[in-house]
Amino acid sequence: MRAGVLHALRDSRGDGSGVWRLPRASFLLKKSSEWWESAFDDHYLLEYGPLFTAQRDRQEAARLLDILGLPVGSRVLDVACGQGRHAHLLAEAGYDVDGYDYSRKLLDVARKRGTGPTLRYARGDMRKMPTSWTKRFDAVLNLFTSFGFLAHPSDDQQVIKEFARVLKPDGLMIWHGASRDGVMARFLARDWWTSGTSLFAQEREFDPLSGVLTVRSNWRRGSRTGTREHRLRLYTATRLSELFAAVGLMVEQAFDGFNDRQLRRTSSEMLLVARKE
Repeated sequence: MRAGVLHALRDSRGDGSGVWRLPRASFLLKKSSEWWESAFDDHYLLEYGPLFTAQRDRQEAARLLDILGLPVGSRVLDVACGQGRHAHLLAEAGYDVDGYDYSRKLLDVARKRGTGPTLRYARGDMRKMPTSWTKRFDAVLNLFTSFGFLAHPSDDQQVIKEFARVLKPDGLMIWHGASRDGVMARFLARDWWTSGTSLFAQEREFDPLSGVLTVRSNWRRGSRTGTREHRLRLYTATRLSELFAAVGLMVEQAFDGFNDRQLRRTSSEMLLVARKE
């Protein structure tokens, strides 16, 4: 929602030590089962906006283009597109792109980047995308852990069904998000960082039975303070591959995030490439 744990749940110090933090506010919530309805706001942009540089956007878009390898004019859907970081670059590369997100705020930011005949944005719940989109797209993208934050596992399964429904036969699905194996291998119960003049501190708990990671984020900005909380259901590549296969999406490749390295046990994020049968 993109905006959508990420930046590889990357090392927050950038020194390769494996310390990680959640880079997406896609998971920030208020005390509500529908927290995501209001999570992607100005606070999100302040907290995580500095991570999304133009250089990073271009590098990730280039990697997506390399993986997709589709002809100009192919139809691509970016589900939970957030600010349109990837959507507008894919449209510039010649694809016909639809961005889909629930956040009005982030969609406003995306539209300011530009729209046109080959770049459109729509608002909605990814559990129920437009019926007119059935078998419409050559590729579907779901990036930056925009998955696993809904209330029940059945919600996640419904989202995957929607991915498959809107894809054409032989279409490609690219899923990018946190890897449970890698996150647990580098688990950090507490962390803090700054963004501008704001200070953020997080506490994390993981329930191995439900697979849910709970993160409490406390922030201070001048004299103002606050707390937000998110819950993210983490998946292994094995389990996601099973869920994809159940709806005819067969995983063909698994990468260590946006890198061209193969997925490893210690990879904090994963990028799966599946094809619809």
